[in-house]
Order: sequence, then C-alpha cells, then structure tokens
Amino acid sequence: MTSPPRPASRHHKRPRGEGQWALGYREPLNKNEENKKNDDGLNVRQRIIDVYSKQGFDSIDPADLRGRFRWFGLYTQRKPGIDGGKTAILEPEELDDRYFMLRVRIDGGQLSLEQLRTIADIANTYARGTADVTDRQNIQLHWIEVEAVPAIWEALEAVGLSTTEACGDTPRVMLGCPLAGIDAGEVIDATPQIDDTVARYIGDKAFSNLPRKFKSAMSGCPAHCTVHEINDIAFVGVVDEQGDRGFDLWVGGGLSTNPMLAKRLGTFVRPEQVHEVWAGVIGIFRDYGYRRLRHRARIKFLVNDWGVERFREVLEKEYLGYPLPDGPAPETPRGGRRDHVGVHPQKDGNFYVGFAPKVGRLDGDKLHLIADIAERYGSARVRTTVEQKMVILDIAPDKIEGIVADLEAADLQVNPSTFRRQTMACTGIEFCKLAIVETKGLASDLIDELEHRLPDFGEPLTINVNGCPNSCARIQTADIGLKGQLVVDAGGNQVEGFQIHLGGSLGVKPGFGRKVRGLKATADELPDYIERVLKNYQSQRNDEETFADWVQRAEEADLT
Repeated sequence: MTSPPRPASRHHKRPRGEGQWALGYREPLNKNEENKKNDDGLNVRQRIIDVYSKQGFDSIDPADLRGRFRWFGLYTQRKPGIDGGKTAILEPEELDDRYFMLRVRIDGGQLSLEQLRTIADIANTYARGTADVTDRQNIQLHWIEVEAVPAIWEALEAVGLSTTEACGDTPRVMLGCPLAGIDAGEVIDATPQIDDTVARYIGDKAFSNLPRKFKSAMSGCPAHCTVHEINDIAFVGVVDEQGDRGFDLWVGGGLSTNPMLAKRLGTFVRPEQVHEVWAGVIGIFRDYGYRRLRHRARIKFLVNDWGVERFREVLEKEYLGYPLPDGPAPETPRGGRRDHVGVHPQKDGNFYVGFAPKVGRLDGDKLHLIADIAERYGSARVRTTVEQKMVILDIAPDKIEGIVADLEAADLQVNPSTFRRQTMACTGIEFCKLAIVETKGLASDLIDELEHRLPDFGEPLTINVNGCPNSCARIQTADIGLKGQLVVDAGGNQVEGFQIHLGGSLGVKPGFGRKVRGLKATADELPDYIERVLKNYQSQRNDEETFADWVQRAEEADLT
C-alpha cells in the first residue's frame, strides 16, 4: 500500500528571519551584529583614553579598530600608495593606515567663533592642517594619531563640540538650516528641536546599536536646504489649517547603491512633540530594522516594504501611544539654488554672507582666517551647509563691501561661478578605504577647466563627484553625477574614470536622473565630455528649462 504524500516541507520551516529584534531574532546574523552584541560601541571611549592612547596603535583590538571606533567619529585612513584596483581585493588590515580620519559633528551646522578656532587649532596641531567641510555639515580632520585623541576630545568638549556618534550604527549629525532663526522667509526655527533631541539622545545606549546609520534633518527653511528627501528621518516646517507652525514628517530616504526617496507620513508634528516622534521612528528602526544583511539594513528598506500606512500605525500605537493629526505637505521650495551662497538680508536688518570653498576643502589656517574675518566685521556666528559651503551671519549693511572683499581675497568666493558654487566631492582615494578613484583634486581641477572653457555659463548645475558607488556625494540627485570606477582608455589601459548619471534632482521634481547605457569617461576625458553636453543643453533648452528637464527629453546622442 502506498503511503500518503507527506506535507511539503516548506510548511514546517520557520521563515528565515531578517534579524528583527521585535520579532524575536536576537542572535547576531553577521560579524557586525556580533561585535555590537559583544560590547556597545560607546564603551570604546574609555579604552581609547585608558589603553590605546597610552599603548599606541598596535594595542588596538581589531573589533574596536574597524568597528567601535566609529562610534566616536574615528575611521582608519587608507594607506598611501594603494591603487583603486585593490580596494575590493585587499583585507582591511592591508588597507589600514596607522592614522585616522576624525569627524567632528556640528548639529545644525552651528558654530561659534570659539568653536571654529578650536577646530582650526586641532587641525594645525594634530591633523597636518587638514579640515574638510562635508555635505552633512560636519568638519573632517585627517592624519590623527590615537595618542592624540583624548587631548582632542578635551579641547572639543571644552567648547561644546563632540565626536560622539559622528559615525557608526548610530544617530549621526542632525542637519539644520544654517539660516535658522534669521531667515525672514523661514516657516519655523528648528534649532530648539535639534538641540533638544541631541541633548536627550546622542550618547544614549537606547539608540547606540542600530541596524545601520541613521540620518536626521530638522528645518523650516523655505529653500528646503537640508535635502529632506534623502534622509532617514526629516521634519519639514509647515503651517496647518489653524495657522499653527509645526513639522511634516518624512521617513525612509537614502542613496548609496539602492537609492530611495523619503516618504511623507502625512502627519502634523507640534514642536514639543518632535523629540518623542524622532525617538519613536528610530525605535522602530532599532527594533524592526533588518539586521541580517548589511546592504539591506537601512530604514528605507523597512519603509518600502511596510508602506507609510503601516509605518504610521506602528509609530502611533506601539511607540507614541497616541495618534498624530493629519497635516499639510510642505510648500514648494523657494526658487533658485539651495546652498545660501551670496549676500542676503536677515529678518533683523543685518545680512548673511555665504561663500564657497572649493569642494569643501579648507585647512586650519583658513579656518582661523574665516573666524578672524567674521570677528572683524562684527559676527560671532558661522555656519556650515549641506553643500560643503559656509555662511557668516549678522553683518551690518555698512560692512558688506568690506567682508566680501576680504573673503574674495582669501579665495572664499561670495559670487562664485556655477561650477565653483555647485560642485561637490567626497573624500576619495586620498584617505578613504572604500574609494576607487581620486576626487577632491580632480573636482577642483575640473572647476578651473570649466570656468576657463565656459566662462559665461550661469544656469544652476550640480556636479557631484564620488570615489565609489556609495554616493557620499549624492551622485544620483545631481545634474551630473560622477561615480568613480576603473575604466579602459583608448589605448586599452585601465585608468581612473567615472560612470555618468545625468539629470538627477531634488525639490520640485525629485528623481534619480537618467543613466545612458555604457556612458563612462576617463578622468582625463571629463572636461571635454561636460563641455560638450553643456553646450548641447544651451543650444537646445527651451526658455527657462532646467538641465534635468532637458536631459529627460534629450536624444542619447546629445548626452554622450
């Protein structure tokens, strides 16, 4: 007699978990999760002070060196002389130099002159003068030795700065409009919400073990300068039907190799609720975020899988304990560029002056000079922007001419070309272990070449240069996004080059642009390529048509 068929085995298997704590999957599913379970990243601070700074680089536990050090803004640099072709081949210890990049978090981009001078002194004393303004409003230093870290922390903390959770699987720096509190057109000043949230939660072990990094923005800027569309969480200033000012909540934005735009939850968040709503969203990420695979561990994947309705329901019922009212969408961003470069009026009758360092590259002496210029003209406040630029606040009308002249004399241009104003670059192979190509120097030279070839080009145009696929420089949302890779030149040689993304944008028509099949260029070919494409755009554009709009309708032959 034939036995009856057995039920399919799939009915007896437990579904494979994604490492979501809230569903009972607490056992680490990869090396990163194992390291975090073994010891919280925040605990490494005391070991740096007591052990590593005294016994030197060779005493550092590898799990701390390539993991927990990031919880305090420290990454090992790339060892000099290793070409991009070896980035994915060598073991981490073969790529590591004995020096560190140190990231100073500047929440809201807000700096006093004392703080700016302290960073400048640290740069000159411990970092061979290096100081780069990033596209998340931080300042990064290089060539840091572990022996110097406690002294650096002491100096930073004495003026209210920190490197705590500047990197790692943590809530990183909170973006804010550099004009918060002074822009006559702002919807709401989000500075109190940024300060409150930072004070409550940064360095709190409740949120120091997340599936991956967590990026936040809080702003009432009418130009939407904090690029809320690509943050993990963003609070965007709005006015409700009763005339009350608050925030619209967005979640799940991010770029890297799987770019996604953030989604509105459709809620109205009152200013006093911001810190607990932020904690609720990051709590969902901590508890329900995917921890099995690192490349799927950002909150954007959870939001994409759940949808906004379920995400909002879980937030309200499980984390807040109360419903949030529906609210309006943000107003269309104010026209023009989002970077706050130039001379513009404040609501108090004074002016702010935004200026453009080349691709964010500064040094300790230049930071001191910026502080001196600001003080000379009566300012005590300096700001960083998410476009690798800086702003000096509170300049009296009769002092505008003088401060502009002094900044321009220092090559800190207040009225830069489009290319100087809107070209960004990540750290690149000079220091970054993930990079494949050089970026900062290339982008700087590209600016000079394009200014020479197209001196009258005045339309808004972003050129973002990235040294690898991870999109630290936001290549997918740039008019011209350049993703570093090795390519073959006309002679058959493997050289540094870029895959080219065209027509990305944020704001009125957000999108990731267009990739033309096989569109690549060597580093040497870039000036010729960009000149050719921009001339095609100028000859074919309709009225006020943007570059991104033109790209969407252009023939492929005009884009190559």
